Amino acid sequence: MAKVLGIGNALVDALNKLKSDDLLKELGLPKGSMQLVDAETSANIQKKSEDLEKEMASGGSAANTIHGLANLGVETAFIGTVGNDDIGNFFINDLKKSGIKPLLNISSTPSGLANAMVSPDGERTFGTFLGAAIELSTKDLKPEQFAGNDLLHVEGYLVLNHDLLEGILKIAKDNGLEISLDLASYNVVEDNLEFLKKMVEQYVDIVFANEEEAKAFTGLEPEDALNELAKVTKVAVVKVGSKGSMIKTNNETTYVDVEPTEVVDTTGAGDLYAAGFLYGYVNNMSDDKSGKIGAMLASKVIADYGAKINEADWAEIKSKI
Repeated sequence: MAKVLGIGNALVDALNKLKSDDLLKELGLPKGSMQLVDAETSANIQKKSEDLEKEMASGGSAANTIHGLANLGVETAFIGTVGNDDIGNFFINDLKKSGIKPLLNISSTPSGLANAMVSPDGERTFGTFLGAAIELSTKDLKPEQFAGNDLLHVEGYLVLNHDLLEGILKIAKDNGLEISLDLASYNVVEDNLEFLKKMVEQYVDIVFANEEEAKAFTGLEPEDALNELAKVTKVAVVKVGSKGSMIKTNNETTYVDVEPTEVVDTTGAGDLYAAGFLYGYVNNMSDDKSGKIGAMLASKVIADYGAKINEADWAEIKSKI
């Protein structure tokens, strides 16, 4: 079976269940966005949210996708950087528990923490302190970490470090891996557009985007954006929320409906969709079936808090596949 390597920001999510969106305004966090914050702002978020119901879970976009693939039985590994602290240990142990091979650097800097604010309508907003996660650099990458894998899944948040992202993509291609990229966040795309377009055109085989990210990348509405992305990649995927997703491969477009469910928290929806789609892809399934597996995983993760699917739902997913 194919082996999948993930690389991204090694973060732990602190999920805060908001009673209203007032706190987002107070903190200056645009609803639905991912904002990078410093240690002081992160501490302020934690202080102002201390009375809210919350949960802790290992996170980071690429790590969420790798967790999903591992739970589906794919052999996986993950590259990232954590601090030598309780949060870092939590992240490492969570990888091992899911059978993911940790390829982690350990730093003296505190581990990264993503403060996730979940609105009553399920929309999530992140105030993210990257901490040790951002210290990953090209000097930490070794060709042997990539060799033997078939596909690399990388999160778009790494575009904040241009040298790192380009270095990762070059090593992956030199070692014969296909590359999957999730565009991650519309504001990240907007701020790094020219460089990101260059990277996608030169290296990326599979690109995932939601409609806001697709518009930020192309300036176009979803279907036209899909067509534009498909010109420069092998597979283009654009997710359009409750309207489902569109996949284009070899000039053929596939439309996939969502699986109806009650939306509790959208955290991880795109990451788990990518896990389901990539599971189908590495097992040579059609775009239709791959997209349906992605939609199934997304429907399960948004029906509960956090970016993880519970064991009972995994058993149901596997039986359906």
